Amino acid sequence: MARLDDRRKAIILRKKGETYSEIRKALAVPKSTLSDWLNNYPLTEIQIARLQQKLKRKRYLAIEKTRLTKLKKRESRLDRTYKKQRKRLLPLSIRELYLCGLFLYWGEGVKGLRSGVSLSNTDPKVVKFYYRWLTQVLKVPREKVRVAVHLYKDMNVKKALNFWSTELGLPLKQFIKPYIKVTKKSEIDHKGFGHGTCGIYVYDQYLKEKVMLGIESIADWYCQKK
Repeated sequence: MARLDDRRKAIILRKKGETYSEIRKALAVPKSTLSDWLNNYPLTEIQIARLQQKLKRKRYLAIEKTRLTKLKKRESRLDRTYKKQRKRLLPLSIRELYLCGLFLYWGEGVKGLRSGVSLSNTDPKVVKFYYRWLTQVLKVPREKVRVAVHLYKDMNVKKALNFWSTELGLPLKQFIKPYIKVTKKSEIDHKGFGHGTCGIYVYDQYLKEKVMLGIESIADWYCQKK
């Protein structure tokens, strides 16, 4: 808990325009830890301009300029890579979408044959892709889909349910009663995407067998000993 408090304090100080060295002196946190915490919190150009007015902090100013330059280069590189991959990969065929869904389910879905076809995640994009896979590729009727949301006790239940309902385009009548965890979101260092964990369920024994045996056939083909 002490480390979590230090992280919060470090972020607050960073947003106020403090340098890494100043935060290290205030919190006695190792440089490597601080770098990990504040990697996504570079000083703004306005904050850097304020530093320029203080001659005694010239050395710190150079460090912050370097960090900002590196961040901009990284963002530019990621943007170029994203565009190249989008052009190379998309659009996917129905067969490719089917395989993508199988691999997603292999990694994230509930595996037991006696359970429904279900997958839970905190990432809205993962959940939306899975829902699209069920309804557009596997042709599951929308009305057969059920949604279960897991939340922390200090979260706004109505707001979270409305978020997932809007993201998925499903009415709240298809949501089962949300599960509320006894812990608080504010107590968790890794907070995910801020909307709880959303699970999508379809209770269809034939479909579950089709999905799991499709995964097993791929595993047997590529994982057999040579």
